[in-house]
Amino acid sequence: MAGTILLWGRRERYENYQAAVTAAGGKLLCSQDPMQADACDALLLPGGGDLESWRYGQRDWACRDTGPGRDAAELALLERFVRTGRPVLGICRGLQVINVFFDGTLQQDLPGHSAVGGADRLHTVETAPGTIGALWGEYPVVNSAHHQAVDRLGKGLEAVQWTADGTVEALCHRDLPVWAVQWHPERLRGIRALAGAADGDLLFRAFLALRPARRLPVKKWREKGDDT
Repeated sequence: MAGTILLWGRRERYENYQAAVTAAGGKLLCSQDPMQADACDALLLPGGGDLESWRYGQRDWACRDTGPGRDAAELALLERFVRTGRPVLGICRGLQVINVFFDGTLQQDLPGHSAVGGADRLHTVETAPGTIGALWGEYPVVNSAHHQAVDRLGKGLEAVQWTADGTVEALCHRDLPVWAVQWHPERLRGIRALAGAADGDLLFRAFLALRPARRLPVKKWREKGDDT
């Protein structure tokens, strides 16, 4: 079971994640020091701007608010946690980082899923039974604020939640304790919980209960175009 969760970044930017992890019984360590990774039990990849499109083999035609340093840091951390079988949770951008790491691609601009007037968009999703689906039932209401999404699913990943238009809203790895949602559970809990919507606390508690997998041989992350 996870105790200390690593998030790459400054703590003041991630108060909602801090509150959610603490309420679930864990400790969130926000740090930009990769040396702290080995002392942590799990990795949390939070929301944020877009990945650079070349990282999944496309030219940039619609990416926003990219951060090359963050991309590189999170992909390197993801490799370390995957190689040691430790749990990983991706949220919004974090789901996209996970998909790209496992050789998936992204849709660079997806109408109808972004925030509306500065507020999250609420919608119903269909969920496969088991894993994440067991937390809220077959048709929970979730919140979205994204303009990119999974295109080709990464190797070893399976989609477990979809919108009516087929957009992947949650995925899991078949063999590793790697979960991800395209929506924002940290904004559907506590005082921000909404009647009739999925309870975000359930996801954080279930994530903290995940156990490490046995060590599996996993490919080393390699930047696209790096033939060394």
